[in-house]
Amino acid sequence: MSRVPISRHYGLDWLRVAAFAILIVYHVGMVFVPWGFHAKSPNGADWAVLPMLAVNAWRLSLLFVVSGYASRALLSRASHTGGFLRQRTARLLVPLAFGVAVVVPPQSWVELVTQHGYAGGFLSFWVHDYFRFGALGGIVLPALNHLWFVLYLWLYTLVLALLVIAVRWRGAQRVFDRLFAGPALIVLPLAWLVCIHAWWFPMGYETHDPAHDAMAHMSYLPAFLFGFALAGSAPVLAACVRWRWAGAAMGIAGYGFILAVELVLDGGAPRWVYPLYGAAHAVQQWGTIVALIGFAERHWNRDAPVRQMLTEAVFPFYLVHQTIIVVVAYWLMPAGLPGGAEFAVLVAATVAGCLLFYQLGRRIAWLRPLIGLRPLPHPHKAAS
Repeated sequence: MSRVPISRHYGLDWLRVAAFAILIVYHVGMVFVPWGFHAKSPNGADWAVLPMLAVNAWRLSLLFVVSGYASRALLSRASHTGGFLRQRTARLLVPLAFGVAVVVPPQSWVELVTQHGYAGGFLSFWVHDYFRFGALGGIVLPALNHLWFVLYLWLYTLVLALLVIAVRWRGAQRVFDRLFAGPALIVLPLAWLVCIHAWWFPMGYETHDPAHDAMAHMSYLPAFLFGFALAGSAPVLAACVRWRWAGAAMGIAGYGFILAVELVLDGGAPRWVYPLYGAAHAVQQWGTIVALIGFAERHWNRDAPVRQMLTEAVFPFYLVHQTIIVVVAYWLMPAGLPGGAEFAVLVAATVAGCLLFYQLGRRIAWLRPLIGLRPLPHPHKAAS
């Protein structure tokens, strides 16, 4: 594979920052919808599902596409594939271990206290119950929770490294460029996603257990590899620009069908609707991703002073945001706030808590690797 460095794409940096910002708001929304979550508000409402479904189909697939793109840039700067894999392993698995051991436990404790009648305090739970490597109240401990994304990203990076070693990438890149520079950019991924959501797993759910999550792997691994190939393909980026409005129309149409089903059938869809619902999910998913990449390439590929800080802060924000949401939601339960006020407090507290976590962690040398940041440069190297 060529080691020509991949230039930074500021548009995809902005897209990554925006996707994680949406994720924070989405996880705040999880407190209010009837879906399972670690903390539930007394202000929950069925209608809150409707805005959540506007992003549910594409938010995670987009993150894997952008992560694949970034992986290509990192690999192009590495001296060899093994070095790339070691660097990514340290940057992903060290924060994952820290997150599972330190960041996630409050989420599990709140869930057990509020939904399963657990009577112990947090410190007692953390010391005596959390590291049991078994189930408590139906919850497997220790827990990955939202950090499944980091584990999957590392697993896909491992697959990528093996493919880089095994495949003649110059030839594979040419095939990708020719294939996806035309209408196949829309048709082939959409056909694959329709098979997943309408045929193989209609109305299926991800488990976030890597050994038993075929639906997620069949969707996210190709998205990650697509992003990797996209990073070396000017023709396919140009195709995303050409198809951006068609993709936006697909995304709106797919969401419109899903919205109609939810409103008309009130969540009680008969089984014959499942394949149609799944196909609409696929249309919304891929159309929105193509549109967003096209807009990022056409309109957002420019730098700004705040971009570097935001792109560095994304991983620490992701690491801690859900714990802040769950703990603050738990504290707010007795307050009796109206739903709108509770939502606003949760969003503000989460952003403030994430920013504090990042600003403190980036200044402490031994904490930086634990929250996914590069080590501080050695003083002698910095001086030179």
